[in-house]
Amino acid sequence: MARAVPVPVTAKIRKGYGPDCVNAVEVARAVEAGGAAAVTVHGRTRDQMYAPPVDWDIIRAVKEAVGIPAKVAASKLAAEECPQFDGSLRSAVSIARRLQDPLAELVKIDPKAIGVGQYQHDMPQKRLDETLGGVVEDCVNAVGVDVNTASASLLGRVAGLNGTTAKNIVKYREENGAFTTRRQLLKVPKVGPKAFQQCAGFLRVPESRNVLDHTGVHPESYPAAEQLLTLCDYTAADVGAAAMSQLPQKVRAMGEENAARQIGVGVPTLQDVVKELVKPGRDVRDDLPAPILRTDVLDIKDLKPGMELQGTVRNVIDFGVFVDVGVHQDGLVHISQLCQRRVRHPSEVCAVGDVVTVWVLEVEEKKKRISLTMRKPKEG
Repeated sequence: MARAVPVPVTAKIRKGYGPDCVNAVEVARAVEAGGAAAVTVHGRTRDQMYAPPVDWDIIRAVKEAVGIPAKVAASKLAAEECPQFDGSLRSAVSIARRLQDPLAELVKIDPKAIGVGQYQHDMPQKRLDETLGGVVEDCVNAVGVDVNTASASLLGRVAGLNGTTAKNIVKYREENGAFTTRRQLLKVPKVGPKAFQQCAGFLRVPESRNVLDHTGVHPESYPAAEQLLTLCDYTAADVGAAAMSQLPQKVRAMGEENAARQIGVGVPTLQDVVKELVKPGRDVRDDLPAPILRTDVLDIKDLKPGMELQGTVRNVIDFGVFVDVGVHQDGLVHISQLCQRRVRHPSEVCAVGDVVTVWVLEVEEKKKRISLTMRKPKEG
């Protein structure tokens, strides 16, 4: 099939049929040899269906055995959300949702399954879970969540909430309609004053008449935000309007420390409030580099030595970094090719998510290996 169709093919496999038939590695190798662009691994046998536990060792073994991307598939959560679909259709739904809002869908994946890093399976698993979970929570809080559209999976990653309170918010929303103010969250079972104080600033309520509910300003800072508006001759109706673009200059003119003292907050809080009043509900992801798309480089066969490309760093390991250049197979920049100077570890030069300029050194199409360099070739 992979050779018969003009689009990349991803094959989905299971750990095996049963405890006496575990053959995911062999099947994954056959899939790669057949020309598939990627393989999706379900870490349970056919006998298990969706019953726990997931075998992370077999997933790791598949990743190490093949050169094509190996992803994790078919979680119990997917079965709960789309019980009417089989695994392949659930995967299709997940891919479509990632195009709509990547963060909202990716939070449903166990961070360990993303495969970033090199030694995560050798670390204490409890500590690894806590650390990776903290990173995901930081990302969700930085972006913010629409309380009226977010899933329980996404809400559960917000500071101050957990799986139970997240499900309670969704249930309250289904029974009573959309939230119209942040204060309504206090009516949700098990969301007390302390939890509300922690989570409210990260939950946006676009349907609220109070414009501050649309922003990342925490409710305890509402009086300070209102005082700042009055101090700078604005009203709540001006929030987000073109005239509000002058607010940062007005605050600097009167002095940030002076303004912070007058409204009773610290300078960092003042700076955050100013940003939110200028652009209420702003999405920090809008400031990130846009996806890099090229029409002339779509497949590994389109790559030629010396070609200059831009790509996104997908993984940083001890001996180099893997860069996505848009051909369904990440290329490797060896540590010796990262820059002109000597580096002890690739993390000194770049991090996951960085957009970098690379040049093609070598392409092994049959083995699906791409060697790249970040050292600009000498002209002539």
